[in-house]
Parts: sequence; structure tokens; C-alpha cells
Amino acid sequence: MFAVQFDRFGGPEVLHLGTADVPEPRAGEIRVRVRAAGVSPVDAGLRSGSTPMSARLTLPHIPGVDAAGVVDAIGDGVAGVAVGDDVFGLVDVATLGGASAEYAVLQMWAPKPAAVPWTQAGAAGTSVETATRALDRLDLRPGMTLLVDGAAGGVGSMAVQLAAAREVRVIGTARAGNHDFLTGLGATPVAYGPGLAGRVAARTVDRALDVAGAGSLPDLIALTGDPAAVLTLADFTAREHGVRLSMGRLAGEPDGRHGLSAAAELFTQGRFAVPVEAVFPVEKAADAHRAIERGSRRGKLVLSLEQDRQAARSSPR
Repeated sequence: MFAVQFDRFGGPEVLHLGTADVPEPRAGEIRVRVRAAGVSPVDAGLRSGSTPMSARLTLPHIPGVDAAGVVDAIGDGVAGVAVGDDVFGLVDVATLGGASAEYAVLQMWAPKPAAVPWTQAGAAGTSVETATRALDRLDLRPGMTLLVDGAAGGVGSMAVQLAAAREVRVIGTARAGNHDFLTGLGATPVAYGPGLAGRVAARTVDRALDVAGAGSLPDLIALTGDPAAVLTLADFTAREHGVRLSMGRLAGEPDGRHGLSAAAELFTQGRFAVPVEAVFPVEKAADAHRAIERGSRRGKLVLSLEQDRQAARSSPR
């Protein structure tokens, strides 16, 4: 098969299209012929070698943790899905990649409704799972108010919509240029950055979710009045503040895979969407990585394999 890959650490220029063995699904997994794959900050960090997790990679490595496609093979013990079904989901977190290829193996998935564009589905898996896991751990109940710090990005925008679907009021922080975007998702926007507690002090906040990891934990504790009411996905100083840090299955936590089917149902009801900032053809994967490194995104970046499959097949090097 063809696959985006890198055989040395470095900048986006180390990415290239090459060939790789078609992966085989293990028990409890499925294989899909990929139609779209998400590009995330973790992909860029692993590729550059700037994260300790890069040491776990075997080179060459195929990046990408999210994919949507057509089921091609089914592992032992899998029920409720058939070859030819359209699905979206995420790879085994332990592999740290593999989705940016002609075929990928998914460990978590849900049916893709026909109305969901491939590009949205291909970027949804990890962000929906992460947001669902975080909301579950925060024990949100109808009528509560949740503050999401970093609400305009991939995980933050998912958390806003999934929390609203639980009948939770949402306050979302973002730069001024993203405030209308957050309003459209169902959140009350406030300015991002230092001084957050003062800007939100007039509102009651029951729970807080830190997606940005930008040093806001003291403000979030002040707003909720309890470190136990705050959860972070990105601030590794959490323990110093008595705040919980969620790292998912890497830390042995229950996963949020049930959020995938919930998000799909909400989409069919017109109550959920995956914000996509840009779509790149698969042969332009390096450009997608450059875009992810520039930061300040509104939604997700996606590689499309739907229209570029023949070109990619003919151009590996």
C-alpha cells in the first residue's frame, strides 16, 4: 500500500509518500480502506522527535491517529460491523500512528452516517473520544456550567458541542477572532489568556476543562472553588495544583469510545459538526504538518485520500 511516512526525525520535509505492508487487524480490531485521515499536533511532535514518545517509534513511521473509511477486513471477536460498511474512528493508541495510509487498522470506531462528509469523519475520532472521556470524568449533569479553556481547537470544539448535548451550559475561551465561531457551537465566549478569573467571576462555574495547557489552572480553581472540579488534558503541572490530568488509555483510564456513536447520532440530528479548517491532498502531507505547527487553528486539518488515491499510488518514492 502507499503511506505517508518518515524514516528520520525532523521538520515537515522529512515526510514522503512511500510503500508499506498492509496491516492486519488483530482480535477486536477492523481494517479500513482510508478515505480521510486527521492531522494533529501529536503527529507533528512525534515526527520532529520533540516529544519523549518519539523514542517509542519504529522507523519508518506512518503518522496519523484518526481515520474514516470503508471496512475491508475484520479481526476475531468483532461483531456489529461488516465488510463494506462506512466507519470512522482511531487507531490503537499504543502504535502512535498509522492512519495516513491507503489502509489502516482501527481499534475504536462507529458507523459513519451517510450525511457526514468523509473529511469531517476522518478528523473526528481522537478528539471525540478525548472530549467524551473528559466530560465523563467531570461528572457533568444537566443544568451545570462548564468552562472550556481552549474551546476553539479540535478537542475543545468537540467538548463544547458534546457538553451542550448533555444540557450543560458552556463558557468557552478563545481569541477574539474565534468568538463568533464559539457562539455558533453553543458556547458563551470569553477572552483567552491571563486574567481569566476576573473576566468570568460574575458567572457560576461548576466544572472546568483545560484543553490548552497554557497555565490557567489557578484561574480555573478560583472559578470553580475546588481543584477536584477541574480537569486538564495538557498541563503537566496538574499535581502541583491538586488537579486531575487525564491521559486516557496510556494511564489506564476508561476510554470514551461511546462518544463516537453519540457524536454520529447528534450529527444526524443537526446538533454536531467537526469543524475543519483545511483539507490537503495526501501528497501534500508536509504542508498539513506545516499548518499544524503554525498553531492558532479553528478546528481540524485533514488529509483526503478520496480523490487522490490513484495519484498517490503512482507517485511513492
